[in-house]
Parts: sequence; C-alpha cells; structure tokens
Amino acid sequence: MSTTTPNAADRAAPPSPLRDFWRYFSANQGAVIGLCIVIGVMLMAALAPWIAPYEPNVTDNSVFLVPPAWQAGGSSAHLLGTDAIGRDILSRLIHGARLSLVIGVAVVTLSVVAGTVLGLLAGYFRGVFEVAVMRAMDIILTLPSLLLAIVIVAILGPGLMNAMLAVAIVVLPHYVRITRAAVISEASRDYVTAARMGGAGHIRLMFSEILPNCTAPLIVQASLGISTAILDAAALGFLGLGAQPPAPEWGTMLADAREFVLRAWWVVTFPGLAILITVLAFNLLGDGLRDALDPKLKR
Repeated sequence: MSTTTPNAADRAAPPSPLRDFWRYFSANQGAVIGLCIVIGVMLMAALAPWIAPYEPNVTDNSVFLVPPAWQAGGSSAHLLGTDAIGRDILSRLIHGARLSLVIGVAVVTLSVVAGTVLGLLAGYFRGVFEVAVMRAMDIILTLPSLLLAIVIVAILGPGLMNAMLAVAIVVLPHYVRITRAAVISEASRDYVTAARMGGAGHIRLMFSEILPNCTAPLIVQASLGISTAILDAAALGFLGLGAQPPAPEWGTMLADAREFVLRAWWVVTFPGLAILITVLAFNLLGDGLRDALDPKLKR
C-alpha cells in the first residue's frame, strides 16, 4: 500500500493578508520611511505635555529671539531658539504637531464620511441624483482650492473649526468621485447580482455587499488627504483665517514670524520644515498604501 507524501508547497500555509500587505508595502523604501516619520509625529503629539521642555504659550522677557543652541548667542535651555516674545520654539512645534494631526484626521474623517455616502448613493441609484451630485462636485473642483477655502472661512468667520470645515468641503469631491467610480464597477459583479436575487434590499446591497469592496482606494486617498488638510490648514493659519494666536499651530507660527524672517531665520525655518516633513511623510505613506492595496500596482 503506497502513501503519498505532501511536498513543501502543500505543507506551507498560505500567507496571511497582513503579511502579504506588509511584503508589498515594505518593498517601497520611501513608504517605510514615511511610516516611521508619521509614527514619530504621532508619538510626539501624544506625549507633548511630557516631552516639551516648556509650556507652548509661556513667554519670557529675558530671551527674546534667542538663536538655536548651536549658533553664537544660543542657549542649551532653548535648543531651537525662541520667538519674538520669548516662547520656546521646540515646545511650540511639539504641541503644534498635536493640532496639525487633529486637523488632518478631523478633516479627512468628515470628508470621507460625507463623500462616501454621496458617492455610494450616486453610483448605486444613478439617474438625476447622480447628475446633480457630480455636477456640484465638478463646480467645486473648477474653483482654486485655497481660494474656495478662504471664501468659506470669510463667510463663516476665522477660527480653527471653520477652517477645518472649509478644507473638508474643498477635498470632498475627490472622495465622492472615487467612491462613485468604485460603486459603479462593483455593482455589476456577480456577487451583487446573487445577493439581489437572494432578496437583499438596497441598504444591505450598498453597505454590506458593495461598500466593503470599495475601501482600498478610499484608504489611499485618505492617507494623502491628511497631508492636503495639514497644508491647507497651515495656509489658512498663515493668512490669519485658521487657528488664532496664541495657538501653536505651524501655519500661525509662520504668520507670527513674518516680520523677523531677515534677522531671525529660525522662527520661520523650523515651522516650515515641520510642515514640509510631515506632509512629505504622509504622501510617501499614501504611495506605499497604493502599491500594497491596488492589485494592478503590486510588484
């Protein structure tokens, strides 16, 4: 009586989805670097009250515009120097990371929820509702994003909440269009037809059958959208329409430092670098997620 011995391929367990995802994601070295920076910024924001050497809004009359510690006239007590009213720049940058991440996550959450619902309804029901929604999104896309955000904030009034709402409206069309396209593609699949023939109603078809299969492009766009939200909110803060002083928001810090740019380079450079590095990290992370979640781009 003969027996067959399974070969190594038969004995090997199939790779888990998480391991498969990490294999494709880690192939993009830039994405891994972006992920590390994003995690570092998140930790800095979460631990801000404990790792910041000073309170962000505490002023000291004896240390106006002190340069960084490595420059002549600098002090080890203020590693990145101080601003025009004696506030520690490092402490404000650390606390500003919390504000910037809150802005990015809040804007993306609001726009993803609203955009997903509108795109899902437009792609599923089609007809007049689809035309109305998509033409409204096209109108928003024809306007310069920053100009539209400025107009919305000017109508609602300056402030952090109004700035976040304005940025959410500006980026909303991207999520509507992505969701609608994915829903139209998935609605014609056999599994949706089978569920419909089995008696599934519209709510079940939309939210239980179609929507879970449309999440991959939304996750990628959301990771990229956080960087856009941070950048737009910083621009509004720089123009005095976003977070208001003395909030340690990076765009507001740039606005406060405009008049000192020629004689105190550090008050402008470090907030600008914080915005640049954070936005770049989220963009790199989004590229890696796209490579890992889109089957057409998997190497």
